[in-house]
Amino acid sequence: MSRKSNSIMNPNAREAMDRFKMEAASQVGVNLKQGYNGDLTSRQAGSVGGQMVKKMIEAYENGMQ
Repeated sequence: MSRKSNSIMNPNAREAMDRFKMEAASQVGVNLKQGYNGDLTSRQAGSVGGQMVKKMIEAYENGMQ
């Protein structure tokens, strides 16, 4: 049986990541909807992902202090 290595096993973690993604999207001005967002451009999707990474790095750096 194959298993995705990047799948989130905990449903609470999935919900938290979805909220985090929606927050990041609103910060960069991308209108996400629940479910499939295949109508986004590569630039929009990349800006959401980039914002998420930026926030994760900031949180890690703040945790180190």
